[in-house]
Amino acid sequence: MQKPFFNKKLVVTMVSLIIAFLLIAFSIFVRNDRSTPSFIQNIGNSAAGIVDKVVNAPVEGISRVTGSVSNLTDTYQENAQLKKKLDSMNALQVENETLKQENKQLKQQLSLNKSLTSYNDISAYVISRSPSTWQNQIVISKGSNAGITKGSAVVSDKGLIGRVMEVNKNNSKVELVTTQDDAADRFAVQLIDNNGQTVNGLITGYDTDTNLLVMGQITSKENIKKGAQVITSGLGGTTPKGLFVGTVEKVVNQQAGLPTKIYIKPAADMTNLNVVTVAKRQD
Repeated sequence: MQKPFFNKKLVVTMVSLIIAFLLIAFSIFVRNDRSTPSFIQNIGNSAAGIVDKVVNAPVEGISRVTGSVSNLTDTYQENAQLKKKLDSMNALQVENETLKQENKQLKQQLSLNKSLTSYNDISAYVISRSPSTWQNQIVISKGSNAGITKGSAVVSDKGLIGRVMEVNKNNSKVELVTTQDDAADRFAVQLIDNNGQTVNGLITGYDTDTNLLVMGQITSKENIKKGAQVITSGLGGTTPKGLFVGTVEKVVNQQAGLPTKIYIKPAADMTNLNVVTVAKRQD
């Protein structure tokens, strides 16, 4: 039943193609023949235009479809890459949470509810900084009423800045790590050398010419690389372990076998202190 209908479609298609070719031939003939009246040339041009549209319409349609498929493919690939990055971030977050839980469980097994890294944080803002003692101290907006205690370490959002030296009810004085006072308490710090060994020492001073902290009384003479991160060791009594101090800028080997002197670029911007955090160790 469907075969006659199919034959009719084939015949119509063939006839349409023959007419199209005839129109093209006619249009070419009348356009090239200068003796042909102008209105006949117009008819030929119109016929050629109709045929051109009929022929180009499927081609343009295919081009649009091809472009849409290409855009869709690009979008799919981009979404796949974004999904891969998101999966990686989720995996990292899960891994971090797992490590936290594992650390908590280990502390419980060892009956260590507190460790050198445990501390309570108390936020405050700087209310006073005298030009005459700019490198030595600041005054912050929290005191004993907020739980501040003498000797607690103080950090900015980037790293260690100093230690609480005096506590009042509603404010406290902070001795900066850049202080020039020789009698100031010094922070115990540590870093990892080129061989993966922990190197301990003290922040013994501040070089005002280079704006670098000086680390002395070093426990090792192993090679120390520039850029090594320096943190508090937690061996200073009231300072928690792991507070970021800065990075090694240069290493100086002194004469007569004296300990190596290490210069550290502070992580915190000591010239721009507004909001700080007091890290009160729990143990």
